[in-house]
Amino acid sequence: MFVKSTMIPRHNCFTVQADDTLSKALEILEDKKVDALPVLSGDNYSGIITRYDLYEDFFNSAKLKEDYLKETLVSEVAVRYRERYVQGDEIFEKTLLALKDFPILPVVSESNKFLGIITRFDVLEQFQSAFGMNREGIRIAFTSVETEGRIAKLTDIAHQYHEHIISLVTFDDSDKLVRRIVMKVEKNPNIKKFMDKLESSGFRILHVTED
Repeated sequence: MFVKSTMIPRHNCFTVQADDTLSKALEILEDKKVDALPVLSGDNYSGIITRYDLYEDFFNSAKLKEDYLKETLVSEVAVRYRERYVQGDEIFEKTLLALKDFPILPVVSESNKFLGIITRFDVLEQFQSAFGMNREGIRIAFTSVETEGRIAKLTDIAHQYHEHIISLVTFDDSDKLVRRIVMKVEKNPNIKKFMDKLESSGFRILHVTED
């Protein structure tokens, strides 16, 4: 999955212009109940302004609140985030760390045109979907020796026992020889036989939960 597949397009985004005052930026932040806004110069990306940075800059300004908001331009505060953006062709998973402590990431074209944003909320929602957290089922955590064809073998066993796979996520263990796997399947009368078959086929079951 790529970033563009979960991007909120420009026409659905709240933005502010670089030459707007902070008074206008704060009005949008509060009215729309968002924590950050992409800053544009016309159609081009110019940075990000966050609620936190606006407050921090105000406390360092030694100005009265009303004077500060009316006299300070958005560009004066947003400059520090000018290099924080993606271009949309990045693998979606790479955005997780970038959004760990930041609410949004602008998506920008090669010519610096603003295309849209991805949000921390959307990233977390996609990972919840990848782990099957939005559907009821049986979650099975197990390990397998890292050999060629193990995932194919796993899905073949699931097919034999008519198990419908909701999600399948794998992790490399620290020694690189063992793969940890978390599979979520729909509840099925064959689940006990399915797990017994996994064990007899070399998959070591660690934990089973129903959610």
